[in-house]
Amino acid sequence: MASNLSGKVAIVTGAAQGIGRAIAERLAEDGARIVVADIKADGAASVAAGLGHDSFAVACDVSDPAAVTALHEAVVARAGGVDILVNNAAIVPFIAWDEVDLAHWQRIMAVNLTGTFLMARASSDLMRRDARRGRIVNICSNTIFAGTPNMAAYVAAKGGVFGFTRALATELGKHGITVNAVTPGLTASDGVMASPHAQAFGFVEMLQAIPGQGQPRDIAPAVAFLASDEAHWITGQTLNVDGGMVRW
Repeated sequence: MASNLSGKVAIVTGAAQGIGRAIAERLAEDGARIVVADIKADGAASVAAGLGHDSFAVACDVSDPAAVTALHEAVVARAGGVDILVNNAAIVPFIAWDEVDLAHWQRIMAVNLTGTFLMARASSDLMRRDARRGRIVNICSNTIFAGTPNMAAYVAAKGGVFGFTRALATELGKHGITVNAVTPGLTASDGVMASPHAQAFGFVEMLQAIPGQGQPRDIAPAVAFLASDEAHWITGQTLNVDGGMVRW
């Protein structure tokens, strides 16, 4: 059953395609007004146009503090505030350890970890300002459990998201704001299918309890649940959504 998110305002980062788009579509289906935030302005606008509920797009590089501030100013001006934040925007690299240099490391950290902090900082401040019992859902990755090769900086950044989720839940619980994470496995998103990661589905499927190739739409229901009022007593948790590849 779809959760009732009518009247809720949800920011979804990295929502111009892939998992972010699937999440935005599901939250809109459940009644939320979506702010489609993505560095790809045209793609974000295209997605927002099809969501209904007066959804709109804002171009934003989540690693840029000024852009994050401008995004939240736009949300306040157009929607009054925010109830739900989904931190999905990320760079998913495929690079051997011997080729990882400081510039690569810092770029992955800036988007995948610092971007999550900047968005959570701004959104949670608005939620508390308006006394909204908000929901923050961070998209992590099951690579933090698997130690997936050719992704050292990514795994480190997502490990940071995992820890940050637990810490932020502690900080915000007294305000009625929940903070949880979802860890997808290998998923047939636009970015993955255009990268060498697309060659790994056969191996990954052998490790899964449920056969099949993960799709963006498989991730969205878990996020919708954690964003709903039904999940009001759940915080600081990480929900693995990977067909049972990782069992813990």
